[in-house]
Amino acid sequence: MTISDSTVAIIGTGNIGSRLAANFAAGDQDFLLAGRDQEAARKLASSLGGHAEVVSIDEAIERADVLVFAVWLDPFRELIAQYGERLAGKVIVDPTNPVGPDGAGGYRKVIGEQESSGQILAGLLPAGARLVKAFGTLSAPSLSAAARREPERAVQFYATDDNDAGDLVADLIRAGGYEPVRVGGLDQSIRIEMFGDLHEYGTLGRAVTKSEALAAV
Repeated sequence: MTISDSTVAIIGTGNIGSRLAANFAAGDQDFLLAGRDQEAARKLASSLGGHAEVVSIDEAIERADVLVFAVWLDPFRELIAQYGERLAGKVIVDPTNPVGPDGAGGYRKVIGEQESSGQILAGLLPAGARLVKAFGTLSAPSLSAAARREPERAVQFYATDDNDAGDLVADLIRAGGYEPVRVGGLDQSIRIEMFGDLHEYGTLGRAVTKSEALAAV
């Protein structure tokens, strides 16, 4: 199966979800768009040239083969608890960064220092659901600004234990205007979460090209 044979859904219309939606639409990728605020989803979809179909979260879960959960960690956990076995057989894309305000204008991790949200969420999913960590390595402004760079595209890193699911998400990364680079399995997902060595707010500090990314991996 390729991404063109798959039904893709974005759940969440906030900072990350809205920018992913714009990037996918610019790459002629059609998708379902869902969020708790249906009016916000409709307003966003109206600017995307007919590439986004607004649906309920329930319908997105039902119809999509690939689900991008552009939500915070706790709502993601709640959605897994709510939909449970209905997620089996789906490719689940996790852009989460397990952080919250630190009270001083910055962010701090809200899980253990050596824990990754990718591994935590993978452990909550039902058997048969395939998680890919992706789309969380850049800040929301950079996600827009670095898309479709010329002459060399910027990179989006991803991590997964499932090769086929990873290939689908790599296609989606390309549709969004980036070059995909896999860092390994989900045991490497901490590297592409905030403060990790391959995150914009970590050692890298910016979007990088493929040659720079491969040197860092």
